[in-house]
Amino acid sequence: MEAAKQVVLERGLSHTRVADVAAATKVSGGLIHYHFATKDVLLTEMLRTEAERDIAKARRLATGTGTALQRLDRVMREFVPSSRNDQTWVLWIDAWGAGLRDETLRSISEELDTAWTEMLLTVIQDGVASGEFATDDPRGVADRLSSLLDGLGLRVTLQRPGVTRKQMHEHARVIAELELGLTPGSLASAST
Repeated sequence: MEAAKQVVLERGLSHTRVADVAAATKVSGGLIHYHFATKDVLLTEMLRTEAERDIAKARRLATGTGTALQRLDRVMREFVPSSRNDQTWVLWIDAWGAGLRDETLRSISEELDTAWTEMLLTVIQDGVASGEFATDDPRGVADRLSSLLDGLGLRVTLQRPGVTRKQMHEHARVIAELELGLTPGSLASAST
């Protein structure tokens, strides 16, 4: 799975061949086909494995220790690409594009997107229940924050001028504070 991921990151989903993955793992293409009937099955399994890994990490952040404010900040920081060539973001941007024409890839992308939004929703609902957050629409806030983070993440990863990782995180914090009735700067102080 790791070799398939590395080949996809180098070549892209649409240009990856079983022969490329076989060369990266130093095994025959026949051995790969023994375990995966087609290239699509191999790549689908690799993306599903990556999605499950990302979801498990987000779930740990969302349900971990600390106040809802601290957990929200941790989840949002995890959402932000670590750099302009963040391999996770590069992989998922490629999968989103391929998912336009492939129902299975679209389904995996949707599972990941839904899981991230649910993580945000969990933290927001916890914050409302504890009195830390004030909103009548936790799901709407989670959907809007998730969409904002996705859009800004695309800009950072695609190297749009004027949007840095730090700016992306600041934009998300400002919107989250407005949406949740927080004092400006609350999220920034939560991470210190």
